[in-house]
Amino acid sequence: MQFIQIYTGLFLLALGFIAGTIVEKQHYRRIKRREMGFITLPTMTSRNVLDEHEVMRSQLALGSAVISVDYFKRFAASLKKLFGGEIHSYSSLLDRARREALLRMKENFADADLFVNVRFETSTISSGGNSRIGAVEVLAFSTAVWYRENSKHAIPTPLDR
Repeated sequence: MQFIQIYTGLFLLALGFIAGTIVEKQHYRRIKRREMGFITLPTMTSRNVLDEHEVMRSQLALGSAVISVDYFKRFAASLKKLFGGEIHSYSSLLDRARREALLRMKENFADADLFVNVRFETSTISSGGNSRIGAVEVLAFSTAVWYRENSKHAIPTPLDR
């Protein structure tokens, strides 16, 4: 009976690892493909808009993503807590959530010319009574800026540099 429990646990760990790896790789591929569509849409952490451009309008832009952690990563993270150090399984979780939230923000305001004062807010969603991380939510927010048509041609993009 104990062997069945051990094998079941090992099977679930292996299944979680395989399924989690496949889903994560697919998500990264989708993120990279979508990022290429917005490669010329600048985002800045600066609070100031370039002075020589006439701003037509600005608006708060938001993008949010909730990404869950798989069973294997949760298990690996609990082992890492015993020994200390960086929990790499959560690093990729946060990276995907940040990139997804930023993409959703850009997709919501795809006609904007620039995003200034880009910030991220992160919160965890725990599962279970012992405060294990079940998912992470990342909110990307900034000010979307639209320039007047006559000053739009001079907007610097990352490709101009």
